[in-house]
Amino acid sequence: MHVAHLTLHNFRSYADVDVALEPGATAFIGRNGQGKTNLVEAIDYLSRLSSHRVATDAPLVKAGADQAIVRASVVKDGRTALLEVELNPGRANRARINRSPLPRPREIVGLVRTVVFAPDDLTLVKGDPSDRRKLLDDLLVLRTPRLAGVRSDYDRILKQRNSLLKTAGIARGSSRDAAMSTLEIWDDNLARVGAEILGARLQLVDDLRPYLGKAYEAVARGASRDDADLEYRASIDVPPDGDLQQALLDAIAAKRKDELDRGISLVGPHRDELLLTLGTGSGPDDLRLPVKGYASHGESWSFALALRLASYDLLRADGDDPILVLDDVFAELDTERRSQLAGLVAGAEQVLVTAAVAADVPESLQGVRFLVADGQVTRDE
Repeated sequence: MHVAHLTLHNFRSYADVDVALEPGATAFIGRNGQGKTNLVEAIDYLSRLSSHRVATDAPLVKAGADQAIVRASVVKDGRTALLEVELNPGRANRARINRSPLPRPREIVGLVRTVVFAPDDLTLVKGDPSDRRKLLDDLLVLRTPRLAGVRSDYDRILKQRNSLLKTAGIARGSSRDAAMSTLEIWDDNLARVGAEILGARLQLVDDLRPYLGKAYEAVARGASRDDADLEYRASIDVPPDGDLQQALLDAIAAKRKDELDRGISLVGPHRDELLLTLGTGSGPDDLRLPVKGYASHGESWSFALALRLASYDLLRADGDDPILVLDDVFAELDTERRSQLAGLVAGAEQVLVTAAVAADVPESLQGVRFLVADGQVTRDE
C-alpha cells in the first residue's frame, strides 16, 4: 500500500498543495514551522480520522477557513482508490471514496493504514494510562475497522452513564428511583460494549507481545527479546470462563455506592492500564520493573520505538504493509540508533520522513526528497 498523490485544501498552513508521491522512501526537508509535518499528518488523518498531534479537528483547518479537505490517491494490490475527507469543525465531517459519499465518515477508517513515529511517542511510556489505551485502540481500529463504531458507542454510553450517575447521586424520592431504574439499562449497555472492547484489547496485547520483544532487541543496545514485555491490567478480574460482560456487571454492582458518591463510572475499559515492563536479568530471580518511573531516558525512548515497530510488524503480518511515517525522530537519535531504525524500516513499501536538515536522514532513507519552505513543497531533483 502507498499514497501516490496528496492534495490538501485549507489544511493547517496550506491553502492548496498537490504532491505526487512514490513507493519507497520520501523525505520532506524544511526548517521547523514550514509545514513538513502537516503533510504526513494529513495522510495519517485519513488512516484514523484523528491527528497524532492534536485532540480535535479545529486546529487542522487553516485560520479563517470554514473547512479543510484532505484527498489522496491510494494504491493497493495494483488498484487505485481516491479517498477524501472534508473537515467541518462544529459540524459533521464528510468522507468520499472515488467521489461517492459515504454514509458515515468512519467507514473510511482503515482503508489507509499508517504507523507514525514522532518525538511525542515518549508519552506512550511516561504519560498517562489514556495514552497507552489510545495506542491499543488506534491499532485495534486499523486491524478491525468496525471497532471504530464500537469505540464511539462506548464513549457515548460512558458520557450518558456519567451524567445519570451525577443525577442519581443527588436525587431523592421518586426521582431517584427513576434514575436508578434507568441506570440499570446503562449498566447493561456499558457492560455489553465494554466487554467487546476489553476482549479485543486482551487479544491484541497477546498478539503484540512477541513483536515487542523482537523490536526492543533490535533498537536497544545489548537487549534480548525477553527484556521488554507488556501486560493488560483490567479494572476487573478477568474470569477464567471469559464471560467479560457478566464480570463487568458484577464489578459495577460492587462499585455502585462509590460511583454514586463520585458521579463517575469506575469500572470499564476506560479505567484500564497497559503496563510496560523491563526485565532486570535472565536468572531465576529476574525482576520485572515498570518502564514508567524506573527506566532511563534511553531505555524509555527505545521502548517507545519498539512499541511503534511492533505495531508496524503486527499490521504487516496481517497481510498489508502500512505506510510508515517518521516525523522528526532522527534528530532525537544518535548516529548508531539512526542507522538501526533505518535498517529496520527501509524495506517498507512506503516510508515518509520529515527532518529539519537532510543530514539527519540516514542514507538508506534519502530516496525522493522534497524541500518545504514558505508554504511551498518542491521536489529536489
